[in-house]
Amino acid sequence: MRKANIIITALLLIVTIAIFSFTQKNNKKMKKYVLVHGAWAGKFAWEKVKSELEKDGSKVVTLDLPAHGDDTTQAAGITLQSYVDAVVNLVNKQEGKVILVGHSMGGMVISQVAEDIPGKIAQLVYVSAYLPANGEDLQSLSATDGGSLIGPNLIFAPDYSTATIKPEFVVKVFAQDIDEDVKKLVIDKHKGEPLAPFQGKVTLTGANFGSIPKYYIQTLKDVGVSTANQQKMIDANGTIKKVYKLDCGHSPYFARPVELTKILEEL
Repeated sequence: MRKANIIITALLLIVTIAIFSFTQKNNKKMKKYVLVHGAWAGKFAWEKVKSELEKDGSKVVTLDLPAHGDDTTQAAGITLQSYVDAVVNLVNKQEGKVILVGHSMGGMVISQVAEDIPGKIAQLVYVSAYLPANGEDLQSLSATDGGSLIGPNLIFAPDYSTATIKPEFVVKVFAQDIDEDVKKLVIDKHKGEPLAPFQGKVTLTGANFGSIPKYYIQTLKDVGVSTANQQKMIDANGTIKKVYKLDCGHSPYFARPVELTKILEEL
């Protein structure tokens, strides 16, 4: 009987260890991501990456910022704070901390979100994104970017509330290395971008924004936010834990979704 009890105890121990190992393995996979798109985009931009991340059991949440994608909010009155409020609201609905990812203009948004609710952010990831310092705005960060095709090719609304990009340059900026069906999607989804948020200045502190681990995914053929401008912001920040590089243009979620996903999973 004693021998049988020892065997049963050993078996229970083995089962317990197996269950614990399985749980730990799956807990590691259960990362939570909130993906924030950039200008002239929407949550549709993240669909491929979202699908890839979810294959490993991660929870992935996206949104259309106000006046973007399928969101019908009017551009008038939209500010950088409008975007920040939308993302803060979404992040606060998630259980525990999230990995907050921002593309392009989304880098401005996630920076302020991290400042406002640092306790909800595990990591910040900038994907060919604007990486501001305290008091900076997107307009200033982009003004000296001689490698970007966006600034010289803007078409302004009569009241200067929004802007689009000249049709022949939309693909060059956002889909230069992408399949024809995605090029069509980018063109079809292109609409007036609210301009007031470009002038919105972030307020960042070392205690909040500065305390969160940051990673940067640099794009090496970028004519939206040029690679040189990306490097300039990385150097100015000085706290990026690791810089990853993708050999593509401004939209790695279209051009390199699998590689981008692997980087996000590695963090």
